[in-house]
Amino acid sequence: MLVLEYKAVVKKAQASAIEQAIRTSQFVRNKVLRYWIEHRGIGKKELYQYNTQLRAEYSFVKELNSHACQASVENVERAIKRFFANCKSNKPGNKGYPRFKKHTRSVEYKQSGWKLHLTKRRINFIDKKGITS
Repeated sequence: MLVLEYKAVVKKAQASAIEQAIRTSQFVRNKVLRYWIEHRGIGKKELYQYNTQLRAEYSFVKELNSHACQASVENVERAIKRFFANCKSNKPGNKGYPRFKKHTRSVEYKQSGWKLHLTKRRINFIDKKGITS
């Protein structure tokens, strides 16, 4: 596995595009969590199908890379699994019920949506948010 860390030097337009991508990722996560709360008993498949519905319904969600949206759904799924595992193991105190995120500071681009420059000194983001100028 290749792990690279970069210090970002961005322009104002890129900073606002990154902020917009982060807010979109947060929006998807909170909407999927709300959907799970309202429809108890649904599984992972239904959460991903709802993600697809969100992409069709909201144009700003469609601009974000699909894998970044799926990473938000995975975060919700992980929180749900952790909650049920804590309930099953009779963990004392709060069980960690999944919460809505208000101050999200990241968006995950896992396998697609970005491309490493040949010099390995730049990352080009390929989605329609306009991060790469």
